Amino acid sequence: MDEQGGIPSTWIAAIYGSLGVLCGVAATKGIMTANDTWLLAGLIGLVIVLAALPVALRRQGGVGVVSPTIDRELHEIRGQIRGMTAAVESMQETMVLSDDARRVLNRSRERDLLCRAIQEDINSEDWDAAMVLIRELAERFGYRADAEGFRQKVETARFTTMDRRVTEAIRSLDEMMARAEWDNALNEAGRIARLFPDSPKVEGLRHRVSATRDRFKLDLERRFLHAAQAERIDEAMELLHELDQYLGEEEAQQFREVARGVIGKARENLGAQFKLAIQDRMWARASDIGERIVEEFPNSRMAEEVRGMIDTIRGRAGVSRG
Repeated sequence: MDEQGGIPSTWIAAIYGSLGVLCGVAATKGIMTANDTWLLAGLIGLVIVLAALPVALRRQGGVGVVSPTIDRELHEIRGQIRGMTAAVESMQETMVLSDDARRVLNRSRERDLLCRAIQEDINSEDWDAAMVLIRELAERFGYRADAEGFRQKVETARFTTMDRRVTEAIRSLDEMMARAEWDNALNEAGRIARLFPDSPKVEGLRHRVSATRDRFKLDLERRFLHAAQAERIDEAMELLHELDQYLGEEEAQQFREVARGVIGKARENLGAQFKLAIQDRMWARASDIGERIVEEFPNSRMAEEVRGMIDTIRGRAGVSRG
């Protein structure tokens, strides 16, 4: 309060300034929502504030007396009010324009926003969203040269990304085939073809898997025959077990005689090793060989003989280990 008990002029300026802001907000809301009631109320409020503020300040400073401070404050407030009035008038002029006219006025700014949005979609590899915005840029705003440039960028980025993903997927497929996971490899080849139907690299992937499997099987057959011929019986038996999952009934027919010879020799070798281990009282070794005989040749006479002895041999092996 001043010496005369009145309200300080700065408070009055603040109060009327706040009222002016509220009226400006009301007018702005009326413009933005095309509501004539809000617009009229806001403009009338501004007029009243503009008219009342100088009077209030003059009364506060004394009748007929305007202090330098109040005069300066009035000058600043008038400048602020003129700026608010110009802004409101500008918004009002914009509102009465048609949508097409406002689009023309804001075209440059909207073009920049649209270009940035397209580039963000390209960076995030959202190709479909980018193409939608590119069509908007060309058809709605008429920037066809810019749109064509963005199309080229999308196609280049899409091709580069797709090629990298296809290469990575095929590398994973090759690793499956190297591990002889043929069923998984066939499924993976189908998945890759569905994911990248436009890539020339995915053509014939399932055929590639089948052809690689056939070459692998043929290599197994050769290695088995060479091992059997060289009487590398253990190696031949391992290859025979692996080859068994690739051969159908008719295919196995051509290897039957060789397989019988290999199996017979393997059985004889195990039998000889079993007997020698018993003679040398190597009970742990005899137990291990006996279990192999029962597992690999369960229907043989030798397996039947081993079953009658194995418990005793295991007992002695346990004593010797203890």
